[in-house]
Amino acid sequence: MTNRLASIAILGATLLLASSRLLAAAGKVPAGFTERYSEVNGIGLHYFIGGNGSPVVLLHGYAETSHMWLPIMPLLAEGHTVIVPDLRGAGDSSKPEFGYDKKNMAKDIHDLTASLRLERAAIVGHDIGLMVAYAYAAQFPQATERLVLMDAFLPGIGDWKSVWLMRDLWHFHFYGETPLALVKGRERIYFEHFWNDFAADPKHSVPEADRQFYAKAYAQPGGMRAGFEYFRNFERDAKDFAELSAAPLPMPVLVLTGEKASGNFLIEQTRLVAARVEGQVVPGSGHWLMEEAPQRVIPAITGFIDGPEAAASGLRLTAPDIKALPAIDAGAGTSGVSGIQTRVLMGDPTKSGLYTIQLNVPANTRIGAHTHPDSRMVTVISGSWYFGYGTGFEERQLKELASGSFYTEPANSPHFARTGDTPVVVQISGFGPSGTRYEKQIAAKQE
Repeated sequence: MTNRLASIAILGATLLLASSRLLAAAGKVPAGFTERYSEVNGIGLHYFIGGNGSPVVLLHGYAETSHMWLPIMPLLAEGHTVIVPDLRGAGDSSKPEFGYDKKNMAKDIHDLTASLRLERAAIVGHDIGLMVAYAYAAQFPQATERLVLMDAFLPGIGDWKSVWLMRDLWHFHFYGETPLALVKGRERIYFEHFWNDFAADPKHSVPEADRQFYAKAYAQPGGMRAGFEYFRNFERDAKDFAELSAAPLPMPVLVLTGEKASGNFLIEQTRLVAARVEGQVVPGSGHWLMEEAPQRVIPAITGFIDGPEAAASGLRLTAPDIKALPAIDAGAGTSGVSGIQTRVLMGDPTKSGLYTIQLNVPANTRIGAHTHPDSRMVTVISGSWYFGYGTGFEERQLKELASGSFYTEPANSPHFARTGDTPVVVQISGFGPSGTRYEKQIAAKQE
């Protein structure tokens, strides 16, 4: 009976996805969505809104508009209020002369959500939209429930110039009066470079009807100039993002990339700016994830957004509440050293999703160098904790962290620790599944 119900549920989801794709192919806005315009941050933003529930904002990329999200809009609207704007300079939104740095474009979107009285929202961005989404989350972390970044790169983070200066990405430097004159009336020819060259297979990239739609949208007065401004501002974005990255993003982040496009690059970049990162490389896909691999990408987005909602669950644990939770031996998410007691405060570190565990580590415990597959954030609750990074235990690399201290354990980054003459309590949050691998494949010994 259970298998039959599961099959029915899968069939229903498949049919709903198929019907949403048919609507998108026909270019029809899904039922229940309305078209609106709002004056925000000195410009007019065109957007669609529909559904009911916790808010989700979808931000498109270059060579596309809000139209790209049509297939996923009705699926998300089943349990969320979905806001789908045309970015500044795109579609039917205003096309001012200035203001195309991604911090300011993120302020456009934040002002829109604020005008709708939405305190917290999940933000999803593709291409240029992911840069705006990151700037939104970094500037307004308390207003960002979850973050999804889809295939491109983050200016100013890590080895970003190796992408910015790639020969095949000449369009990043293609702006000004001469480029504008060259593409006027030839918008479709220009955009074919994006739709074809960035796809794993040009024949399974952006559909013909959509290509006509987007070319017409960008051919509007000021459309191409505005699009060029997205690229002209990359150097300013790089400086802004380098400063914003000093404060790691606290919310869960999903990164989706195409195997034939950015691959692991964006995932690794994001791990430099966020502690809770889940990365997925979509096999066989190029840059146009929504068009090339909707059967994998749409469930990944909806599943992540509908994942564990600890903040909304009303979970409140006092110190006595935590002490009353059952204590187990060192398990998933710990170093595995005997004597350590674990209390699971939220989630399940053995499964996909957000979790928080609290570890009680005995005095005089030594933990050898090891790694975890997930990025984690750690707070020292009590005692003096000695922690260091490296592939082998080195006393001189340890830093004493007193009660109230904070540190991170990046995914697959070796680290080690010990306690002194008193026990220590640490609290760890990550996005599972978690696990432990010792650098020398031997368990650390308790002193």
